[in-house]
Amino acid sequence: MTTGSYEKILKQIKHKKNKVVRFKKHNIPKKRKQGIGARKCSRCGRYGAHIRKYDLNVCRQCFREIAHELGFRKKGHEV
Repeated sequence: MTTGSYEKILKQIKHKKNKVVRFKKHNIPKKRKQGIGARKCSRCGRYGAHIRKYDLNVCRQCFREIAHELGFRKKGHEV
C-alpha cells in the first residue's frame, strides 16, 4: 500500500473512530531506515539514484539540471 492510498482510505473512514484506530495499527507505512525508500530528492521527490555528496540530497536528474548553477562542470569542458 502506498502512502497516497493509505491517506485516501483514512479520509474515507475518518468519522468511524474504531475503524481508524484499527486501520492505523495495521496499515501505516513504516519509516524506512535504509534502502531506496529511505531518502527522497529534496527538489522533486523521487526516491532512486541520489547524489548525497556535499549534502546535496538530490536525484541524478535534478543534479544534471542544476549542476552548472552550483558550480560543477564536466571534466575537460571549458566554458
